[in-house]
This record gives sequence, C-alpha cells and structure tokens, in this order.
Amino acid sequence: MSDTSLRNFLEIPYDTLEELNLEAKEKVAKGTPDEKLQEYYLKYLADEKRIKAVTVCFSDIEGRLHMLDYDKKFLLKSHDNLTFDGSSIRGFSQVRESDLRLVVDWGSFRWLPSDVFGPGKVIVFGLVQDREGVNYESDMRGRLKHFCDTLQKNQGLVANISVECEGFLFEGINAEQSFNPRDGFKLVSSGGYYNSLPKDPLKLFIDTFAEAQRAMGFENEKDHPEVAPSQFELNYSYCHALQAADQLQLYKLLARQVAANMGMTASFLPKPIAGINGSGMHCNMSLSKNGKNIFWDANGEEKISKEAWDFVDRILNNANDICLTLNPSVNAYRRLDPHYEAPNQIKSSPVDRTSMVRIPLGNEKSARIEVRTVAPDANPYMAFLTLLGTGLNGPMTETITSESRRTRTKFLPDNIYDGIRLMKASTFMSELLGPETADKYIQRKIAAAERCPKELGTMVKMGEVLFHHEVTNQYLWSQF
Repeated sequence: MSDTSLRNFLEIPYDTLEELNLEAKEKVAKGTPDEKLQEYYLKYLADEKRIKAVTVCFSDIEGRLHMLDYDKKFLLKSHDNLTFDGSSIRGFSQVRESDLRLVVDWGSFRWLPSDVFGPGKVIVFGLVQDREGVNYESDMRGRLKHFCDTLQKNQGLVANISVECEGFLFEGINAEQSFNPRDGFKLVSSGGYYNSLPKDPLKLFIDTFAEAQRAMGFENEKDHPEVAPSQFELNYSYCHALQAADQLQLYKLLARQVAANMGMTASFLPKPIAGINGSGMHCNMSLSKNGKNIFWDANGEEKISKEAWDFVDRILNNANDICLTLNPSVNAYRRLDPHYEAPNQIKSSPVDRTSMVRIPLGNEKSARIEVRTVAPDANPYMAFLTLLGTGLNGPMTETITSESRRTRTKFLPDNIYDGIRLMKASTFMSELLGPETADKYIQRKIAAAERCPKELGTMVKMGEVLFHHEVTNQYLWSQF
C-alpha cells in the first residue's frame, strides 16, 4: 500500500460539504451573475491549495455523462480555452469538425465527498460550443439552459422539477457489461416495498448513497426500497429545471460509484428483469412567477389551475411524438407493460398510476403535475426540454375535455420502432430539438435498435443490455 502521509489533499466533513453545496445552489437561486460566480470560484480555486483537480462534465446526445479531470493549475490558466474531440462522442460532431469547446458553467460548482470520489476534487458542468464560440446545437444542456433563460426573461416564469428516479442494485461490479441472458442479473436483496432489514446490502447501499447525496446539497426527502426486490428510490427536493437535470446526472453517478465501492452495480435500465416491476423516473413539474406557484388553484379541478391543465393537455395531445425522448431504449418499451402499473395510457388521473400524467394531492406550495412515463435512462436535459416545450408550446390538434382526460383509451407505443417512426414524422419535435439534433438522435436510436432482436418476447435479450447507450462502450459496440 502506498504511503499517503506526504499528500495533503482536500477532505471535507459531510456536514460542511452540505453547507458549502447548499450555499452554491443559493447563489444561483438568487440570480448571481455568471461573471461574479466565475470570479468567486476562480479565486477559491487559486486560494485553496489542497485541490488537485477539477472534474468538468458534459452529456452526449443520449444523456451519457462524460467527465474530464483538469489539473487545477492548468484550469486556472486555461478555463476559457478548454477543448475536446467531439468526433469521439457518439452522436456529436463528425471527424471533419471534431474540435469542440467546453465552457465552464460556474453556477454548477459542487464539492465532492472524498470517500466516494477521492480527495482533492471538485466537480462542475460544462456547456459545449463549436469552434466559433457558438452554442453547440446538439448540447442538450445548453438548449435547456437557453429555453429556461428565455422563459424567465420573456414571461417571468421559472420551471421547477423534481424526479423520483428508481434503479436496481445487482451483485458484482460491471454486471451490465457482463450480462448473460441465461443467468440474468443477481439481486442483492429479496425484500420489497419499504421492506428491507437495516443491515441488508440494499439498505446499507441506500444509507451510504443518501449520506453522499445529502452532502452534495440535494435536500433529501425520503429514501426506501421500491416495489421490486433489490430496487431503490431516493427522493429529494425540487429545484430549477437545469439544476434538476444536473442533479439527476449526479444522482446516477453517485449511485454507480457508491455501488462500485461496495462491490455491486447500480443499474438504471428501465426493465432489467422480466416478470417484476421496472424502473421509472417520475417527473414532478410546476411553473412559478414572482415566487408564486401558478399551477395551484384552490377552486380549480383537482385544485390545479387552467394553466396547469393546458400544460397537461398539450403533453397528452403530443404524447406519441415525444415518447422516444422519454423512453429512449429498446429496454424502455419492455417497461411499458400494463401488468406492472405501467404508465402507458395517454390520459391523466389523480389516482390511476397507469396514466401518463398524474395529478398528485398538493397545496399552494406543492401543486404540480407528475409525468410518469419517463424512463430513468432518458437524457434529463432532453426530457425536461421536451416536457416543458411541449407543455407550453405543443400544438393542439384535438380538443381534450375534463371527461376525456380520464377516459381516453389511447396507448403509448409499445416498441422502439413505433417510437422512432412517430418522432421522425413530428414537425414539432424537429423544431423543438433542432432538425440536425433530432435526426442525429433518431439515427442513434435506429443503430441501437438494429443491434437488438425486433421482438421483445418474455426474456431480456443480450442486445438490449450490451448495446444500451448507458452500458455500451467502443469495444462492446464493435462486437455486433
């Protein structure tokens, strides 16, 4: 074992980490200008000698998180000229236009738990630009940020989102990359909903995960085993849509790293095991203006406002067009199975959990809509942009009444090929994502689908796991 006594890298106690990260979130919530944030954090990095590296991360078009560790001294000198090879990222640029820039979004600066990520590191998200310094069309984080900034500037509206992201915990490291359909995944726990002993492997994982999540300023609410055995869900407070998407990426990163540290695999495949409930990512959404929740109406139907119902109706009206961005993999359509509380019916309800949209019981602060159709492997930036863009601006081609919202018998696509076809034919989705981005995304989905059996059947196939966008790598992809 190497001697660490000569090293003096930053290690911060969890309670202090939480204070620092909550303060960082508050700076953004108060509208601190970007240049002030940059000045503050550059000074902090220069003064704090115990930081060795800054992790700058971004997501590709399918939502896979990519991370680059920059030596702190290099970053301080070159933070305004960070480049990377975009042609090496699936779905980004071509070889002939490979150079892309990373612009640090200083408002996303967070301190990391050293026992999870190692000492002396902090993390920040980047915005992608092209060679000319123009926001890169296929950077969904940049598109979501632009959408939210424009929404606030032009209409005074702030989009708030919290997600309930479920996942599975499996035995062994890299269980997905070594998946064999004959053996399937090995569960670490046979417990179910709320049912796991305090020292059960699943509960130990959840406790460790929750502690790290709390330290990173997530503002935890509750955590528990989910319906299926070895399934988990950790809930945290709502925040601005861009922060919510960043936190979802950090949530999955934390889960995977905590699990790996314990010799296990955290998986966000929507339906990794046939015959039991799959995993969803329920998106709770509301809009506020001048600090007031405009989705609340004490006298409205289900106590939500006309603005909220218009938002719901536009999502229902365009459900088929947007399905592929919310359910982006072959495996995701296995989850939309009506036998397991699948939210595959294009309707809304306060109680029916098979509805695409649910109206939870709320009050002036918590009134919201819950879109239950979203899979946990969706690109959160693309999914949130899709839901917000559709709810606010989606075309209305039919009239939806209070009665038809509850009684409609229309269903979402039950396979990725129909999802691809419907999105490909959608002028609205092409405009929302940009024609080039929409086409790139569709081509990625076609390439993955062609590596999988067309019929889902009753057994999870090797292709839908190994060629899944969050699982596959260059080596696995080339094995087809």
